[in-house]
Amino acid sequence: MRLLVAGLLAGLSSPLAAADYLPPPSHDDGWVVADARTTHWDVARFAALEGKLADKTYKGITSILVVQDGKLVYEGYFNGGSAEQLNDIRSASKSVTSWLVGAAIDRGLIPSVQAKVYSYFPDKQPVQHPDARKQAITLEDLLTMSSMWECDDENQFSSGNEERMYVSEDWLQFALDLPIKGFAPWMTKPADSPHGRAFSYCTAGAFTAGAVVERATHKPLSAFAAEVLEKPLGITQSHWNTSPLGIGMGGGGTRYRSRDLAKLGELALDDGRWKGRQIVSADWVHHMLTVHAQARDDADYGYLWWCFRFPVKGVDQPAWAMSGNGGNYVFVMPSQRLVAVVTSTAYNQRYAHPQTQEIFRDYILKALPGQ
Repeated sequence: MRLLVAGLLAGLSSPLAAADYLPPPSHDDGWVVADARTTHWDVARFAALEGKLADKTYKGITSILVVQDGKLVYEGYFNGGSAEQLNDIRSASKSVTSWLVGAAIDRGLIPSVQAKVYSYFPDKQPVQHPDARKQAITLEDLLTMSSMWECDDENQFSSGNEERMYVSEDWLQFALDLPIKGFAPWMTKPADSPHGRAFSYCTAGAFTAGAVVERATHKPLSAFAAEVLEKPLGITQSHWNTSPLGIGMGGGGTRYRSRDLAKLGELALDDGRWKGRQIVSADWVHHMLTVHAQARDDADYGYLWWCFRFPVKGVDQPAWAMSGNGGNYVFVMPSQRLVAVVTSTAYNQRYAHPQTQEIFRDYILKALPGQ
């Protein structure tokens, strides 16, 4: 650790904590690094956070990075994490798939988010549970987790629960064969839901969205990602999983280094630009980071991106997020020109998501200049 954790136990003053703070090192990876003290970050909050990591209040955290105004101001690795570690970000991969859908639309390879999903897979038809409503499912329905498929990863009894998909060989056929969902009396129908969409978290849908990209581009998802996203961002290492039949897994398990995850956040913050170069259109970013569905009482959903609200100076501000099992997050808070990365290996632990959100809320945001 780069801050003097031992001195935190008695709550040292900011000047001493500031003296122990070290700016992130400069590498040849495109990032501009800066000293957080020059813009009046409360670096004692970073020290306090490292204390919580040292005493295991927060478990499994492997990296924390903070970027403001395009400059990397804090970078820490813990619990065996390192700058070269390819982090398994699980479902945060879904947000990368959204970038790839946008890149395909930008290139005219997919006409729009209104493209009909089943039209891309004539070789997979006829499907089980035929229904005109299935043929009407659009790419936007998959991006917003609001298709009419009976698919809910949070319900172990759901036909489309992801664990059922994983034990089948043909994941794509599994998804396309899903039945139309029914709405019990206690469930909110689309017409009665905010934004006209009934949200249901469905990894099979994100996987199918990635399969649409593969069919439209005639390339493996990993190859298209390297061409249109990773290489332009200077990302030289990544790992993509595939289904048993070789289709890119756009629903989870992609691996990136922490600094590269921060680039994906900065791309969202800067309207699809990196170093002044337009990588993905600003129009796509606008639609991707617009609320299209209410996921929970405390969270909304865009195109495979979550939208939370966190207090800054007592006022709730929206923060968009890539989010995955284990508490892996890339936060983007436009109002503060802020990107934060937290990677974690607390997979399948109930505390994982709450602890990462607490780190962002109680340490990173409270360290902001002027707090």
